[in-house]
Amino acid sequence: MQSQDSFTEVTFHYVNGESESFEIPLTPETFQQQLSDLLNQPWLTMHLFDKTVLICTAQIMKIEVKPPLTEIQGTGVFPDTLRVTALTHGAKA
Repeated sequence: MQSQDSFTEVTFHYVNGESESFEIPLTPETFQQQLSDLLNQPWLTMHLFDKTVLICTAQIMKIEVKPPLTEIQGTGVFPDTLRVTALTHGAKA
């Protein structure tokens, strides 16, 4: 059995407002190394135990990854960012 560290949880948010999550059997480091190439593919294929899911990358609006891919750096990358929610909006003094 693989450890939890050898999996990456990925949530795809689609342009139609739907989203779905997958636990991918890659370490976060390996997933990060492949991410750019993956997004350049027209389709991603997820083989599940009971079916295969094909995802059109042109329909992906946002991707969330757990654990964070902290090694991604450069222009357009904002480290130490906090998400603002209805409860935290305007809370800082």
